[in-house]
Amino acid sequence: MDFFLQLLFQGIGIGSVYALVALGFVLIFRATNVVNFAQGEFSMVAAFLMVICAVDLGWPYWLSFLVAIGGMALLGALFNLGVYYPLRHRSYLPVIISTIGASILLTNGMLALYGPEPQVLPGWFDNPGFQAGGVYLDSQYLLIIGVTIALVAFQYWFFEHTLLGKKLQATSQDKEMASLLGIRVSTMIMITFVYSAVIGGIAGILVGPILFISVHMGSAIALKAFAATIIGGFGDVAGAIIGGLALGIIETFGAAYVSVPYKDGFAFLVLVLFLVFRPQGIFGERVAEKA
Repeated sequence: MDFFLQLLFQGIGIGSVYALVALGFVLIFRATNVVNFAQGEFSMVAAFLMVICAVDLGWPYWLSFLVAIGGMALLGALFNLGVYYPLRHRSYLPVIISTIGASILLTNGMLALYGPEPQVLPGWFDNPGFQAGGVYLDSQYLLIIGVTIALVAFQYWFFEHTLLGKKLQATSQDKEMASLLGIRVSTMIMITFVYSAVIGGIAGILVGPILFISVHMGSAIALKAFAATIIGGFGDVAGAIIGGLALGIIETFGAAYVSVPYKDGFAFLVLVLFLVFRPQGIFGERVAEKA
């Protein structure tokens, strides 16, 4: 039982990272009806910003975090202006291709700047963790779970109890009607891109001390997060969170009880099963089309 609980704790921790990145996928999709395939690279860029500030420059960790988050907000705004906005009146395919191109640009830009060698980011706490019965609670995993819970709670409060949040929801549901009601749709989409970049950046910063930071870490996280959005129900916020947590748990238990080298395959095996038997996902609804 102790081993089971240990795996469950680690699975929830890594699943929380997938959930945060999946949340960014969903927010962009609901606002623009396109998938941002550069969402994973937001996590990678933020992690490298932390390495530059906290390790290379030796700045305090809290200051490095604020600078990294500010950098991600700026990147989200530039991404909106340079990648999405010029193509906003085109079909979804050119926008998707542009996000793929942006992800390649970010990856190769960081590769040219830092090289292929993985970087190490120190953890937030001097104390690596503590023992609770037979379960070792790693401090970084506790931080990831705690921050995820706080962000999900904040997002629920923000969207349900603030005027700006309701404007963002209205924009995601019907941009034309929102515009007729006096809502600045372009501003709402800009805020969504900034918020999505910040969430992805936080996920990368949190998982950085657990994984080696490399130029390819973003694509690995994004693939799992994308699978989580499909499993949870594409476009559903709760589905993205549940799907991310489920994938983290499945991956962890699969690695422990079946095979470590094939741990990444378990998530995609679950994805294939969902695509075959329930393509609309856990929270998605089947849509019937007239003949």
